[in-house]
Amino acid sequence: MLLAIAATRCCGAGMALLSINSDDTFDSGALRRALASLPEGAPVVVMIHGFKFSPACRTHDPHDHILSLRPGRACWKAVSWPKHLHLHGAAGLAIGFGWNARGSIWRAWRASARAGRRLSRLIALVREAAPDRSVHLVAHSLGARVALGALPGLPAGAVARIVLISAAAFRTEAERRMATAAGRAAEVFSVTGRENAVFDLLLRIAMPLGGATLGRRGPPMARWLDLPLDQAESLEALAALGFPIAPPRVRICHWSGYLRPGVWRLYRVLLLTPEATPLGVLRAQLARPAPRPTPVRALARVHR
Repeated sequence: MLLAIAATRCCGAGMALLSINSDDTFDSGALRRALASLPEGAPVVVMIHGFKFSPACRTHDPHDHILSLRPGRACWKAVSWPKHLHLHGAAGLAIGFGWNARGSIWRAWRASARAGRRLSRLIALVREAAPDRSVHLVAHSLGARVALGALPGLPAGAVARIVLISAAAFRTEAERRMATAAGRAAEVFSVTGRENAVFDLLLRIAMPLGGATLGRRGPPMARWLDLPLDQAESLEALAALGFPIAPPRVRICHWSGYLRPGVWRLYRVLLLTPEATPLGVLRAQLARPAPRPTPVRALARVHR
């Protein structure tokens, strides 16, 4: 067993937030107890941070930041993922997956591959202990490569849905991961936006042989949906489905995908009640041509 539960925090009846680090030894007992306490049908949601976090660094510990119910960091980016996903009740089991993403981008890139394999083993343990529970992943930045790297070696159905936010990953590698047994059965929602374009460019400069990043739309994959949240048409389509999301407020921001007002309601429904958001319905809605603006709507856009 290669993973460690660094801490278990009770967060309400029938629920715990497990903080799990990829590089330590693992006692599966705490995981089994947390799974056993869940209500029937409640999913497991694994949350994966990105570049520059590390559980081994006290000032950059993700478990005291975005993966905490009560972030201890006084930082504008310290938004509690489990709280915004409403995983502070009995809706599901939240697992904060920590890995060492400090150092250079090349060191963190190599570490993300190792972390992906460790995450795969964690998911296998969850499936062994609770084979009927859905497992979902949500990841930001380089954490997207960790999430996709967990798919090889897992059986079909091991991962139900994946939400990637401003993914620091390349499309060709993602296509290979999606061609695996687990990848072909998973549904992936990749959140993109022009405000992340500078960071995509920096990744392509650092990894010149990687090809196109996931921030660039490419040929469609069967169970993959790009969500370009910088486009007015996409925002209008999502609003029509009951997911109003604020447009980008700044031109450059790597964290816009989890800081924008309204995004967490979309992620919450995607991960906790997937039956309410069939991928085919979302794809069809986003593919519809945007309605021609009436004079009133056009005037409203000018004054935004």
